[in-house]
Amino acid sequence: MEWTDEGIVLSARKHGETAAIVQLLTRDHGRHAGLVHGGASAKARGVLQPGNLVKATWRARLAEHLGSYACELIESGAAALLDDPLRLAALAASVALAEAALAEREPHPAVFDGLVALIAALESSERVAGWGRAQIAWELGLLAELGFGLDLSTCAATGRHDGLFYVSPRTGRAVSLAAGEPYKDRLLRLPRFLAEPGGMPSDGDILDGLGLTGHFLERHVFASLNRELPQARAHLLERLSRALRQSGAGAGESAVPPTSD
Repeated sequence: MEWTDEGIVLSARKHGETAAIVQLLTRDHGRHAGLVHGGASAKARGVLQPGNLVKATWRARLAEHLGSYACELIESGAAALLDDPLRLAALAASVALAEAALAEREPHPAVFDGLVALIAALESSERVAGWGRAQIAWELGLLAELGFGLDLSTCAATGRHDGLFYVSPRTGRAVSLAAGEPYKDRLLRLPRFLAEPGGMPSDGDILDGLGLTGHFLERHVFASLNRELPQARAHLLERLSRALRQSGAGAGESAVPPTSD
């Protein structure tokens, strides 16, 4: 058995003295593990950093075997983020979500393509509003791919498209400001940029968006697996919340000064 595919490194764990068991998210073969001989060496660790895009050839005698990988680096996703702990935390959260949420060897090309786009956004934008919107879009796509897509287009109570402000934490449907006001303490806030696509979100919107997707990932995906949301994802929300508090930024404000993207 043999195939070659592009893959994003999700994790690499030492196995024995010199090898590593590597989890890749491949475009056509899904989340797939394999043994990398010599994967614990310094040279191999540079290739097998989570977030890196590799060309992987998998070989095994039988399809059900673990098999072995030969990996060639295409692009280093983590290298550009080493000096930015917040973007590095976003990358760690994304690969942890993909590894924990996706069934092994089940292809999800849309999730793979979305993760490639997210990593590109993390590399190209230092602003929370830039990469944060891509992070939320990928998590919404992950939910939809797994059968738990949110309906944020119309109010669940009135059927109208305007004035959307909340999301039901149970159904994942949008609710307008007027219809949701009596129940606002029980509803999630719908970030403005998700209700009105095209606008630039504030850092506060990104925090609300990550809270929104995190709620439904935990409720629908990880509860069914009897697992908690990956610690790396919780860590991202904590870091971003702390950055907002330290900067005094809230809705409509930015915790990170604008830079050229």
